[in-house]
Amino acid sequence: MHKIITIIGLILLGLAVIIVGSWGTLAIVYAESYNEMLRYGFAIGFGLTSLSSVILLGSRRLRWRALIAYTLVFMLFLLWYSTVTPSNDREWQEDVALLPYATQKENLITVHNIRNFHYRTEMDYTPAYYDKTFDLDKLEGVDVISVYWMGPAVAHVFLSFAFAGDEHLAVSIETRKEKGESYSALKGFFRQYELYYVVADERDVIRLRTNYRLDPPEDVYVYPTSGTIEDARRLFLAYIEKINALKNTPEFYNTLTTNCTTTIWLNAHVNTDRIPLSWKILASGYVPEYLYENGRLHAGELSFSQLRESVHINERAHEAGMAEDFSYRIRKHPDTTVPTN
Repeated sequence: MHKIITIIGLILLGLAVIIVGSWGTLAIVYAESYNEMLRYGFAIGFGLTSLSSVILLGSRRLRWRALIAYTLVFMLFLLWYSTVTPSNDREWQEDVALLPYATQKENLITVHNIRNFHYRTEMDYTPAYYDKTFDLDKLEGVDVISVYWMGPAVAHVFLSFAFAGDEHLAVSIETRKEKGESYSALKGFFRQYELYYVVADERDVIRLRTNYRLDPPEDVYVYPTSGTIEDARRLFLAYIEKINALKNTPEFYNTLTTNCTTTIWLNAHVNTDRIPLSWKILASGYVPEYLYENGRLHAGELSFSQLRESVHINERAHEAGMAEDFSYRIRKHPDTTVPTN
């Protein structure tokens, strides 16, 4: 029995070294601020050290020496990795160059640098921003926007806060990319992107996806939620607090732990009746279905598939164009049984 336990323990320890070694090797490879030859040299060295440690676990005489040596190497790696810090001072792409922030006077919150670009194509646009004051007493609800481009399991999810008078403020949690940089889900695990809250007019952040992103095309769904106004206010204020915090103290985006959906879930911790963590939050394409199953969407008597069909807004967004009442028109359902905020 002791021998079996030892073997199982060594196997688990070996798997841990393999996982840590793979992660560390990739972290070094993606440390693009360092010389390429130096990066690849250290990455190969760290990977071979990890592999050697796994092999030496099979030697009763050398395994503990190997583990002690590997632990020291890994501590040096962690010491270096701690020097990789986020920054607000980089050569940013134009669409994420300006940080939003907010000021508050009692119930009035003025949001600064709301993005409202004038697009000709996805990459050809005229930058434009505005400031707007929102009254917390006039907050009416929250919509969940889900965007698909590569099958049902993957979606970009963001929120739009609805105020009286058909006013909407959309907030999309994304990566803050530098000039010439593209998004990679793999790189997102290794402190390569800063976290960025796109605070935007719906004519920008929604219309960009329905009207201008064509390769591949994106399908956009706007789901009205059914939470209380008190919960909506607390969530809105949590977003405002985070937006202001990022202006002063940047943070890294992480593909798994700090992405568009997990960060929404974390922000929702201000409310005690938040939904529990589920694989459907990690598999972001299933977030709307998960919300429906937990009674968090305005659906009336509709099944989820009926609701999903009714809130698909691409055609309505094309028809609305740059209309001042864009937000109203994309929510004007042909089926009047679908509730809206």
